[in-house]
Amino acid sequence: MPDVTVFRDVLRDGFQQTELPWTPWTEPGREGVEFVVLWGPGHAGEEDSASLLLRFPPGAHGDFHEHLGHELMLVLDGTLDHSDGRRFHRGDLVVEEPGTRHQMSSATGCTVLAVRARPASPRTPEAGEITTGVGAGAPAPADAA
Repeated sequence: MPDVTVFRDVLRDGFQQTELPWTPWTEPGREGVEFVVLWGPGHAGEEDSASLLLRFPPGAHGDFHEHLGHELMLVLDGTLDHSDGRRFHRGDLVVEEPGTRHQMSSATGCTVLAVRARPASPRTPEAGEITTGVGAGAPAPADAA
């Protein structure tokens, strides 16, 4: 019979979730990000998709990459900064289409649920693709009120 895993009270600071098996993400271009694999390639045979809990301490960042499939990011706590200057807060659900390119970071720290339909591929940013420094996302239009 397939397993069912329950993670209680994930809508809180990931650094308070000490019972989870957080692992440092040590790939090139990533700094300070930790993750918990919910499922990933190989968990279900030929599964290409992956789901992760991510936590970014203040100033942490991922690599710059391109999505080969859809990605869904739900901010569970804190503030997530997009390399194009947008900033996402707790409760924001971000869905990116295949071909989107970005680097995610957090100036203040955050916890995120990330679900990818297919893996992402590291890329080198082109001129204009990173409009703010890592962890320095500009206020989103809704923030400017």
